[in-house]
Amino acid sequence: MAEFIQSPGIPQNVTFGNNLLLVDSIACPRGYVLHRNGSGIITLRGITNGCSRFARYHVAFSGNIAIPTGGTVAAIAMALALDSESLQNTRRIVTPSAVEQYFAIACETDITVPSGCCYTLAVENVNAGVGDVIVDEQTISVADGSLNISRIA
Repeated sequence: MAEFIQSPGIPQNVTFGNNLLLVDSIACPRGYVLHRNGSGIITLRGITNGCSRFARYHVAFSGNIAIPTGGTVAAIAMALALDSESLQNTRRIVTPSAVEQYFAIACETDITVPSGCCYTLAVENVNAGVGDVIVDEQTISVADGSLNISRIA
């Protein structure tokens, strides 16, 4: 298991299309999950024991999000992104009625990595619109973000 958190006690502003920056809380001792402290990108490796064609990971994110001071009140969203493409099943949308009004979000998914391959994973500020409708592409304030990754196969 590997656990990543944002800098404790310090809300982080994440601009549209960018990643939440994380630090290792519990590093992966086997090298299946790689991360450079202060980066928003995590690498999931498809290391297998030779009998399997894939490695499978369970990924869970939770945190509090808000519109920072100076932002416009509108819907905001975050999601897990795999190889820079947001995973729609993990997208969480909230519509605060005021700036600095935090909402708790949580999402989880399983990710399968083919043997010998690597995928990059991130927590990203994504479009809160539906379909091609783009809602205000604004900065999101994130507090107490935590990403947990467990190897399950």
